[in-house]
Amino acid sequence: MSRGQEPVRQIWMVSREYGKLAGAGGVKDVVSQLAVTLARWNGRSVSVVLPRYGFMDPAQLGFQLLSDPLQPENELSFEVDLNYITEERRERVRVWTASRNRVTLYLLEAERFEEKQGVYTYTAKEEAIHYWQKKGEGHYDHFAMNILLQKGALDLMVLLGARPDVIHCHDGHTAVLPALITEHPGLRHYFRNSGTVVTVHNGGLGYHQEVADLDFARASTGLPMQVIRKSRLDDCFDPFLAAAGSAVMNTVSENYARELQETGDDRLTGWLGHTLLERGILLEGVTNGIDPDDFTPVDPLKSGIAAAFDPLGTTALDGKKKCKQALLQQVAKGGRIQGIRCSGYLDNDLSMPLLTFIGRLSEQKGVHILIGALKVLLAQGAEFRFLLLGTGSRRDEQELVRLAEKKENQGRICILRGFDPVLANKIYAAGDFFLIPSQYEPCGLTDFMAQLFGNLPIVHHVGGLVKVKDGKTGFAYQQQSVSALCQAIQRALHLYAADPATIRKMQRQAVQLILDRYTWATVSKEYLKLYKKARAQRFKMKLGAVEAD
Repeated sequence: MSRGQEPVRQIWMVSREYGKLAGAGGVKDVVSQLAVTLARWNGRSVSVVLPRYGFMDPAQLGFQLLSDPLQPENELSFEVDLNYITEERRERVRVWTASRNRVTLYLLEAERFEEKQGVYTYTAKEEAIHYWQKKGEGHYDHFAMNILLQKGALDLMVLLGARPDVIHCHDGHTAVLPALITEHPGLRHYFRNSGTVVTVHNGGLGYHQEVADLDFARASTGLPMQVIRKSRLDDCFDPFLAAAGSAVMNTVSENYARELQETGDDRLTGWLGHTLLERGILLEGVTNGIDPDDFTPVDPLKSGIAAAFDPLGTTALDGKKKCKQALLQQVAKGGRIQGIRCSGYLDNDLSMPLLTFIGRLSEQKGVHILIGALKVLLAQGAEFRFLLLGTGSRRDEQELVRLAEKKENQGRICILRGFDPVLANKIYAAGDFFLIPSQYEPCGLTDFMAQLFGNLPIVHHVGGLVKVKDGKTGFAYQQQSVSALCQAIQRALHLYAADPATIRKMQRQAVQLILDRYTWATVSKEYLKLYKKARAQRFKMKLGAVEAD
């Protein structure tokens, strides 16, 4: 049996997010659900390494300190090299561990991680203590955090004697790792049989985790300066380019991979995709999956919704109407939701179609297009209600709040600033249509979540959102403009009023397509192919090095 055809038995993942432990976007769901799915096979072990942030209480979460394998009576503690330009230095790391759903989780505890109250950005709590740590702004030492995580993960594997078949690196936060095990002699030999996969969850500008100070990049990573210079994109050291040639690289949908390497949409990444292609790196495309059991309206206790219903069934969704009624009561005039800032309210008119939005308030998510469309539709007297859950850009938040608090919009718009997963499920379950006007979208998971709750998505047909079939599993528009979004919404509203039977058919078709093509049980097979390819690539690199000697 050739090296690339052997079963993949030992998988390690490195990520900044994981499930309910730490998350800021869809990465948390992808990493956790893929890991759990892969771990279900009896002969396979899956381990995940992530930081122990300051908002985590490991002991309360069921973790315990990892013992030193050579001295079991002592906890494992080690130092990681993390040099500055003018100072050779190290940072101490302890490790917490737990097993969940057959996945072994490791939390790296270090002062740099422990002082952070958010995954990627500062919080209001931190701003209150240090004025310069502005809420919503990225951590000043983001690059050092990433390198500490990656070096710490590799040191942990060595100390535990783990020799992974593959190391799966999630996003730019962990994309330097393949270069580390290729360029550092000790690591190169230890991990000579370990393939690496780098998943580009978001290639947009601002998501690369690049650093402009090349000398600091060299000092902190320990990579040769020639590697640092070769890995530049727009004069910055780019982790994704550092991975080029050392790892198999993929994006989270086939269409996003095509857009990055075959179309002008790659301008939104700073031409990362085309630069990789020029270097002979073909981005694979694997559309993210979802575990339907995690977003099921059939089990209201698990989902936290008011009543059970089944979008796949042939009868009317009476339970969904109860969910809508319960949510309307929760966001009625004078209503309050703990931990959420509420602006505006919705009246208790069940007959009105409910448009919903859940997500970050940012330019990428097309919030400016959404606001423009709402203003046009309201001015035209369109009959609908709108409910939003999210936070982000202060400018977008303020404009949405002003829109909700206008006298003429009372009872029609409600803006909920913040996030809560149970509240999100309630909105998915209550909503009739789910708006995703993203400027670009690598994959999209909220469209899946909405569909599983019978909430039909209305999407800008880009990236991974092309999996929404216009008129069959949702509604789609091509041109990114206020007028195009308005037209798509108007089509949905018309069908809602004139042909409820077709709406019901679309709800069934949407869920069935997910079950047929997009469960993690199906999608994980595509990742296993990438893992085998990565290991075979590593084997060829090893042979090449031997021949060169």
